[in-house]
Amino acid sequence: MKNLISLSLAALALGLAACDSGSDSFATATPPTPSFDLQVLHASPDAPAVDVVVRGNTVLSGVDYKQGSGRFQFLEGSLNIAVEGILPTGNVPVIGPVDLNFSGNNIYTVVAVNDVANIGPVIVEQPRTAVSAGAARLNVLHAAAAAPEVDVFVTTPGADLSATAPVGTFSFQETIGPAEVTAGDYQIRVTPAGDPATVVFDSGTIALADGSDLFVAAVPNTSGGAAPISLVVLTGSGSAEILDADTPASLRVFHKSADAPAVDVVVNDDFAAPLIEDLSFPNFVGYVGVPAADYNVKVAPANSTNFVIEADLSLAAGQTYDVLAVGDLATIEPLVLNDDPRVVNTEAKVRIVHASPTAQDVDIYVAAPGTDIATIAPAFAGVPFRGSTGYVSLPADADGESFEVTVVPAGTTTPAIGPAVFNFFAGDVLTVVARDAVGGGAPLDVIIANDTPDE
Repeated sequence: MKNLISLSLAALALGLAACDSGSDSFATATPPTPSFDLQVLHASPDAPAVDVVVRGNTVLSGVDYKQGSGRFQFLEGSLNIAVEGILPTGNVPVIGPVDLNFSGNNIYTVVAVNDVANIGPVIVEQPRTAVSAGAARLNVLHAAAAAPEVDVFVTTPGADLSATAPVGTFSFQETIGPAEVTAGDYQIRVTPAGDPATVVFDSGTIALADGSDLFVAAVPNTSGGAAPISLVVLTGSGSAEILDADTPASLRVFHKSADAPAVDVVVNDDFAAPLIEDLSFPNFVGYVGVPAADYNVKVAPANSTNFVIEADLSLAAGQTYDVLAVGDLATIEPLVLNDDPRVVNTEAKVRIVHASPTAQDVDIYVAAPGTDIATIAPAFAGVPFRGSTGYVSLPADADGESFEVTVVPAGTTTPAIGPAVFNFFAGDVLTVVARDAVGGGAPLDVIIANDTPDE
């Protein structure tokens, strides 16, 4: 209590000292400086992940394509903003640094758009006001450079577009809104301008919650399927993606069991019509699109129902998966991996998968050609059988960059595979699978798969 009294007396003394003893009026308080909200979205489809720097401080790290931030609050005035691309050789500015002026009581959305060679910012301003009770608010940006002028329809699910007016028509970098709609279930469809019969994007039924204040960007689709765009929604606290309702999952299968016969891959016990037929070691089958769902997958010798592998898989829309049959026939098992097929045109993305039961734990060296691996540390140490390095960004340009890959038993420098020189190009997305020889054992080798589904 004594400390509280002392503090109160000190505050009173400061307040009295601030008054002009020779004046009959009180001092006028300075009105507070208004604030604004700022949110950021990465919408450049072939650009690397980025850091966002404000006034020299990194406020967002590793923001990847189709990821957006929550809202940051700043006092109105000038902000120095930069967006830095994260390259294997270090960060480089891709936007700014630039000084931008922002007014109070607004929401500003900064969107990095276009391909990486032409990347630039679009800044969308809207008043920071409350959403009406029982409503949701939408502000929509056309952020797909290759897409033409389009109509946007926001309707009750299943509404006839030929009898419905679009909420707006816009081209690249233009916006529709902000506009309020009654909270509830809706269907968002996009068509070429003036052509409601040709739907190029269909969200299916989505719920717009009471009070939600959403910024929606139509961005280039990199998740498979026929739709040219997907929608990224900034919610105020983060972001989410809305895919076209018909977006499939993609599945690729590798035969990596060296002593196993050719196999069929059967889905949901349909042995009469296998998804993949007569796949032999050490081959693989490129991506097959399947509806997003839960599946039972069996691997059986070709033309047989005596399966040797069974796995239950939940395949999500817009995701790509690898299923590798690995191990000797007596211990064969599935290895399931999630792929990342998005092309980044400033680097090569390479993943190495250990599918050789003979090799056991290995160290993997990735270095300039001719490097003595005894003088350097491995890029990946102690990788076990069935292990993966994940995707690694390697510096490369359109002319290619050479790397020497050597795989050795862990803790040694005696090559089990390589040294092998690979030439990687900017935009490559590759999986390198280490495997046994036909029948099993040495000599070990690798197979390289292109992870871009369209190629």
